[in-house]
Amino acid sequence: MRFKSKIYIPILLLTAVILLVFYNRRIELKIRNQNQNTFDTEYFNKISGTEKERYLDSLVSDLKYQKNDSAVRNLYLKAGEEYYYLNNIKKSHSSSLTALKLSREENDSSRIAKSLYFIGDCYESTQKDSAYYFYLQAQKIYLKIHDYSKLGQMYFNKAYVLFYDGNYVECEVELTKGLEYLKDSNNIKLLYSCNTLMGNCLEKLFMYDQALKYHQLALRNLKAMKKNNTDSDEVNNFNISSVINICNLYDLKGDYSKSIMELKPLLTKDLRKNWPRFYAIVLSNLAYSKMKNKEYKNVESMFLESLKIVDSLGYTSDVMYKKIHLGEFYLTQKDSLKSLKTLQEAYTVSIKLKNTNETLNTLKLLTRIDSRKRLFYANQYIAISDSINSIQSRTKNKYARIEYETVKVEDENKVLTKKNFYILIFSFALFLALSAISVAIYLKYKNKELRFVKQQQSDSDEIYQLLSEQQNKINAAKEEEKNKIAKELHDGVMNKVYGVRMNLGFFNSKTDEKTIEKRKQYIFELQNIENEIRTISHDLNQDSFLESNDFNTLLSNLIKSQNEISKTEFNYFVDERFEWEQVQNIYKINFYRIIQEALLNIHKYAKALKVDVKIDLIDKDVLQLSIIDDGAGFDINTAKRGIGLSNIKERTNSLKGNFEVKSKPGEGTEIIVTFTI
Repeated sequence: MRFKSKIYIPILLLTAVILLVFYNRRIELKIRNQNQNTFDTEYFNKISGTEKERYLDSLVSDLKYQKNDSAVRNLYLKAGEEYYYLNNIKKSHSSSLTALKLSREENDSSRIAKSLYFIGDCYESTQKDSAYYFYLQAQKIYLKIHDYSKLGQMYFNKAYVLFYDGNYVECEVELTKGLEYLKDSNNIKLLYSCNTLMGNCLEKLFMYDQALKYHQLALRNLKAMKKNNTDSDEVNNFNISSVINICNLYDLKGDYSKSIMELKPLLTKDLRKNWPRFYAIVLSNLAYSKMKNKEYKNVESMFLESLKIVDSLGYTSDVMYKKIHLGEFYLTQKDSLKSLKTLQEAYTVSIKLKNTNETLNTLKLLTRIDSRKRLFYANQYIAISDSINSIQSRTKNKYARIEYETVKVEDENKVLTKKNFYILIFSFALFLALSAISVAIYLKYKNKELRFVKQQQSDSDEIYQLLSEQQNKINAAKEEEKNKIAKELHDGVMNKVYGVRMNLGFFNSKTDEKTIEKRKQYIFELQNIENEIRTISHDLNQDSFLESNDFNTLLSNLIKSQNEISKTEFNYFVDERFEWEQVQNIYKINFYRIIQEALLNIHKYAKALKVDVKIDLIDKDVLQLSIIDDGAGFDINTAKRGIGLSNIKERTNSLKGNFEVKSKPGEGTEIIVTFTI
C-alpha cells in the first residue's frame, strides 16, 4: 500500500498540471481564434472571476500589437471597466491610462473623457483629491462635446467625493448643477442616485424638509425604474434604502411615529432570508424609533437580534452603530452598568475604525453615564473635535483650489499657444525675406553688369523695405507683449503684494517686543476668523457641547477678547433677570454666531471708538440683542449689504426672529435682533 501511494500521488499531480496547461491553452486559443478587435461578452459572463481576469490579461496582451483605432481603444476601456468590477484597481488604472494615451494620439474627445472618468474611479477610494481632478477634466470635455448625460454623471461623481470628504456645501452646489443637466435624461438610475445623495447632503446641512423632498423624488425615480423592467431585486434594495433615509429624517425631526409606521412593513421573512444586512438595519432603526417614541416593549430584543445578525456577517461598522443605540437604550432604562459596558465596546470599535463622528457621539453619552471618568471623556471629546477642526481647516478648500489651478494652467497654455503662433508667423516672414534675398542674389549673377548694378540697387531697396517692415512688426509685437506683461504685473501680482504690505507694513516699521507680540496676536486672530468661517457650516453638531459650559461666560469672553485686538472699546450688558439655561441650544448657537459676525463687520468697516453689546429680556419670552457702535455708519437705502449682514439676517429668519438695522453716515450703526424663545 505504501508503495502504491507513492506512485499514485505523482500521477495525480501530473494529471492536474496537464489539465491546467490544457485549460490555459484553451482560453488563449479562444481569444486568438476570435476577431482580434472584439470582446466575447457571452463567454465572459459565464466564466468565474479568476478566469475573467486571465481572459482580460490575454486580451490586453494581444492589444499591444494592434493598430490604434477606435475598436482597440474601446477594448482597453472595456478591460479597464471589467478589471474595476473585479476589484483589481491597479490593472484597471493601467488599462484606462493606456486608453487615455491612445485617445489623445488620435484626438478622440469622447474616449479621452471616458478614460479620465475611469481613472478618477480608480482613485475614488484612496485619493479623493486625485479622483476629483480627473472627474473635473472629464467634465470639461463632456461639456465641449455636449454629452449632457455624462456631464451630469461627472457632477454627481464630484459631489460624491465632496460628500464623503465632509464638504457638504460644495457637494450641494455640484449636485444642483448635475440635476440641471440630467432633468431630461433617460438615465433614471443616475437621477435616483443624485436625488438620494442630495437628500443625504441636505440632511447633513440640517435642511430636513428639503432633504425629505429629494428622497421622495428618488422614490418617484424608483417607480419609473419599475416601469422600465429594471432588475426587481435592485429596485427593492433601492426602495429599502430610500425608506431608511426618509425615516432617519423623521427621527431627526422628532416624528418617530411616522418612522415606525414606514419601517414596520419592511420587516418581512423574504428580507430576512435574502438580505440579512438590510433586515438588521431596518430592525435596528425601528427599535431606535420606538425607543425615542418611549415605546420600550421588545426594543432590547430587537437591538440584540440586529446586533447578532451583523456580527455574524462580519460588518464591524454596523456592529458599532447597533451598540451605540443599544447603550443609549440602556441609558433610557437607567441601567448604567449595561449602558456603560455597551458604550465602552462601541467606543473601542469606533477608535479602531477611525470613525470620528461616532467616537464623538459615544464620548458624549459616556460623559452622562460614567461620573468617575467624566472629565477624561470630556477632554477626549475636545481633543478629537479640535483635531477634526484642524484637518477641515487645512482641506476645506482643496477642491476649489483644484478647479482654480486647472483653469490657471489652461489659461497659461492658451497664452503659450498664442506666443507660439506669433513665433511661427515671424519665422515664416523671415523665411520669405531670406528667400527673397536668395532670389535677388541668384538674379544678380545672371544679369549683365549694367543691369546688375541697377538690379542690385532695386533689390537692396526692396530688402531694406522688407526688413524695415519686419522690424516694425517685431517692435510692435514686443511692445504689445511688454504692455500685456506690465498690465498683468500691475493688476494681478502688484495688487496682491500691495494688499499684504498694507496689512502688515505698519507693524513692520516697529521692532519693539510689544509690537511684535501684538502683530502675532493679529495674525493669530485672523487665522481664527478664517477657520471660523470655513468651518461654520460643519460645527453646529459640535456646538452642542456648549450646553455643558456657562454660555454667558462664553459671550463675555468673546466680547472682552475684542478689546485686545483693536483700539475700540467693547462693552457687554446682559439683563440680570435672564437665565441662559432656559434657552434652547439652537438659539445660543445663533446668538453666538450673530455677535461674532457683527463684531467682524465692526472691525472691518465701522472705525468705531466704542461698541455696546446688550441682551435684554422683553416680557417673559422675548429676547432682544442690540449691537451699537459710534463708527462711520452708512446709508441703508443705497449701500449694498455685504455677506456679514446677509448671514445675520439668514440666521435670524431661520429662527423666525426679527432683524433690523439703523444707520446713517457719520452717526454709527445699531443692529437689533429679536427672538421669541
